[in-house]
Amino acid sequence: MRNDVYAHAPRLPESEAIDPRSLLRVGEGPIDLEIGPGRGWFLVERAEALPERGIIGLEVRRKWATIVDERLRKRGYGERARCFAEDARSALPRLRSSSIALAFVHFPDPWWKKRHAKRLVVTDALVAELARVIAPGGELFIQTDVEHRADAYEATVARAPAFVPWETRARVGDHPYVARSPRERRAIADGLPVQRLRYRRL
Repeated sequence: MRNDVYAHAPRLPESEAIDPRSLLRVGEGPIDLEIGPGRGWFLVERAEALPERGIIGLEVRRKWATIVDERLRKRGYGERARCFAEDARSALPRLRSSSIALAFVHFPDPWWKKRHAKRLVVTDALVAELARVIAPGGELFIQTDVEHRADAYEATVARAPAFVPWETRARVGDHPYVARSPRERRAIADGLPVQRLRYRRL
């Protein structure tokens, strides 16, 4: 059997009630969450720019979770920024309620065929869990460069009464989050419109 070099990828504690604050050292600072950080550069940029905040990434691919977590550690951010090899759909129910200040979902769901629908990340179930873990007054931010996906995400979040648009509508032209995901930078460079959805947790 092939040796799996990522068998020891960073994982969340084997607990059914995880306090994200126990995973980082940020004192009373807010803790953010990125679902699907991929190669992790958004995590790195946030950690570099905002030393008063913590951030956790949940990346389903063990290889990239391992590489990103090690990259954060080598850059000196390991005490306040981590990446865990976890599927957000099963990890979020284990996080303590109202423990996250801001959740990011950048360019999810790169599957286009009907048979892949079961793999979609942004679903009613995921949004319900995000409503539970994001603290009142916190934020949810979703972006994509596929307009019909943005329409679907907007409809999904609209079914969750815990979230309201940040402004008069959910779509925003840009965002104030300092960092940008690599996919967002590429879309901007290619002149592709990015659909951004910003919400407040009631």
